[in-house]
Amino acid sequence: MSFSCLAFALFVYLTFPSSDSSYSSSPSAASAAPSETIEITYGTVLKLMHEKTKFRLHSHEVPYGSGSGQQSVTGFPDVDDSNSYWVVKPQPEASAKQGDRIESGAIIRLQHMRTRKWLHSHLYASPISGNQEVSCFGSDSETDTGDLWRLMIEGTGKTWSKDQRIRLQHVDTGVYLHSHNKKYSRIAGGQQEVCGLKDKRADNIWLAAEGVYLPVNET
Repeated sequence: MSFSCLAFALFVYLTFPSSDSSYSSSPSAASAAPSETIEITYGTVLKLMHEKTKFRLHSHEVPYGSGSGQQSVTGFPDVDDSNSYWVVKPQPEASAKQGDRIESGAIIRLQHMRTRKWLHSHLYASPISGNQEVSCFGSDSETDTGDLWRLMIEGTGKTWSKDQRIRLQHVDTGVYLHSHNKKYSRIAGGQQEVCGLKDKRADNIWLAAEGVYLPVNET
């Protein structure tokens, strides 16, 4: 793996404003007991695993050859790849702080850790299936409403934890973050398409996988 856990924690500490001086550089997942619930908070750096195919949500500095031409987003088959890490952040102007719990229904953003662009969608067709394109867009200083996603927890849970099945619904257009086993054959050979889909299906389900899970801010 290209980045150590300590490097991830340092990245989050330096790039996510926090009023909590008790922040720890040790990932909480590393010390959690097997039966302990690991909560996902703002500032967490994680990989999202597509439940049905086990591919990780992924991006890289390769633009789409059609549609918007923005940075492409795919599903990646290997676990050990640093381009599959995302930082969980609140929407702009929100009062949420690093370490705050994230409730079902919250509007969040996912920032690609390597390129600093935001998980994004808009009314372009995806390259393989013709569903809605999902891309990466913007920068630390550039974001818009196309970067906003509503967290929807499956089941009875009220706050996001690692063992929960989730959907992400795009706020602007209503589509769900979706993937399937339709794969690219050339530039992103072996990687599968990630797109937006209006229908609520089993292929819309994601799980938090590898990552640096920060301590909950109890203040």
